[in-house]
Amino acid sequence: MNDGIRVTGGLTILLTLGGAGCTAVSPQEGEATLEAVDVPWSEIQAVLDSPEGGTDRQVRVVDIGPSNLAVGILHRTATSAEGSPVTGIVHSEVTEVYYITSGSGTLVTGGEIVNRSPPMTGQIVDEVVGPSFTGESQGGQSRVVSEGDVVVIPAGVFHGWPEVPDHVTYLSIRPDPNRVLPAGYANPAIQ
Repeated sequence: MNDGIRVTGGLTILLTLGGAGCTAVSPQEGEATLEAVDVPWSEIQAVLDSPEGGTDRQVRVVDIGPSNLAVGILHRTATSAEGSPVTGIVHSEVTEVYYITSGSGTLVTGGEIVNRSPPMTGQIVDEVVGPSFTGESQGGQSRVVSEGDVVVIPAGVFHGWPEVPDHVTYLSIRPDPNRVLPAGYANPAIQ
């Protein structure tokens, strides 16, 4: 089995520390021992199918030593903002890596951010994305993404979906170097 993402009749994400060429080291007395954490597709699907949670749903937040790593699932239905400003969000401390699992849409990233909101508050900030704000992008990069595509959105970069023809569903892998997300979190749909 390879470290990383494996597909075997469904998707399982295996989060591991280290990699090729790393030497296993026994923890010092009093240090925590880190382990790989499986996030099977059945858990992701259970969170996606749960009636609570909105568009962006955290599945798990894993302590990976010097930082946390979160796995979320997002589902957006058809929308069109043709002729309107491109609205979206900026996560100040959390990077996102999108893996599109189905559907397609137009994703805009970057650009000059105008009409910036005050910092967001609530469960979405505390459990899912960390400190964030919304705004509009002027001059951002627009591209159509679809099933199988991967997009890396560094912390501090605007991102928004001005058009989704039918739906887009995507995993969000969220490196959290400042540990703003709650390590050990598991979505209530899988507890």
